[in-house]
Amino acid sequence: MKKVAILIEELFDEQELIYPLYRLMEDYEVDLIGAEEGKVYKSKVGFAKASTKASKDVSADDYVGLYIPGGFSPDFMRRTEATKDLVKAFEKQGKPIAAICHAGWMLASCCDIKGEEITSTRSIADDLIHAGGIWVDREVVISGNHITSRGPGDMPALMREFLKAIQG
Repeated sequence: MKKVAILIEELFDEQELIYPLYRLMEDYEVDLIGAEEGKVYKSKVGFAKASTKASKDVSADDYVGLYIPGGFSPDFMRRTEATKDLVKAFEKQGKPIAAICHAGWMLASCCDIKGEEITSTRSIADDLIHAGGIWVDREVVISGNHITSRGPGDMPALMREFLKAIQG
């Protein structure tokens, strides 16, 4: 069975993690990848979910795509070098990377978004612009291997496009 990676860290948005997790589990093996394996991470409202793998122990070679939820977790994700290295490996291989809401921070930290149209929650638009992106206000934006959305209300559109991309 093909595998998909989902990043997890403290203060994730529970909607942006759980909806894609279960949707992807319908057809894929899914690993929740955190800084540590088996660590229990809490969402913004205290919902708890444990990682199944540590970013230092996995390879982008083993996955068809990467999904990055928002909330404030991407700010914590980018503090872990192994997690940034994993995202950079997906980027180097040109594999689909879906990022929603604040997950654009990971794209700004790990990917070349210069000249790309990209979207996110409006509050990090300046960060993406400073990283060279062209921020747009649309429910889903596809630029190369990056598939981005603004927030939970855009998830159906994001997941439709991400599933198309990982199915090849």
